[in-house]
Amino acid sequence: MTPEEILKEVAEQTRVCTRCPLHLSRKNAVPGVGTPNTQIMFIGEGPGFHENEQGLPFVGAAGNFLDELLSDAGFTREEVFITNVVKCRPPGNRDPEPEELNACKIYLERQIAAINPDVIVTLGRVSMGYFIDKGKISSIHGRDFWSHGRMVVAMYHPAAALHQPSLRSVVKEDFKKLPFLIDKAQAARQATAESQATSAKPQGEDTEDFDKPEQLSLF
Repeated sequence: MTPEEILKEVAEQTRVCTRCPLHLSRKNAVPGVGTPNTQIMFIGEGPGFHENEQGLPFVGAAGNFLDELLSDAGFTREEVFITNVVKCRPPGNRDPEPEELNACKIYLERQIAAINPDVIVTLGRVSMGYFIDKGKISSIHGRDFWSHGRMVVAMYHPAAALHQPSLRSVVKEDFKKLPFLIDKAQAARQATAESQATSAKPQGEDTEDFDKPEQLSLF
């Protein structure tokens, strides 16, 4: 299947999913939106009221601010992919519970594999915790980490800056770093590929004396 076909199939599956209790109050699933042909993927926490109504991620005031942040970084929504760790709205906009995160994990992992982005940007504490264990967003926002061979950058949720105006400039500065971080991630992944290629055993030779191939560590 092509990346486009995989994303379409995931979207169709989430709309009829009954893997966790969130489907009981679902009006519209919110699988995600954007292009699979992108270097960067944004992952939020879960749909809110407006997202549940429209079936689209990050609409309303938070969505407008996200569009502004994307523009600051040189992107539009059409050039990235935006989704959430859970695809149905948690009641009252509460944090997703562990069983809900686990139920939606299969969909998110298929999306990540299909898109294969150089950089994943987590938006909010819950999304950050999906990739970075025991992180504190106030301490690590805007910094890059490596998770399963992929760069992950934790950022505040756009809604946080709307609720706390003092965070607005912080979030904007973090987003402006994204072009540099993408270049950094691409260089690191290229270095990994070159390291694997040069350390591969030559074919047709006695390789007993060769060292085992080593993969460049990005952690």
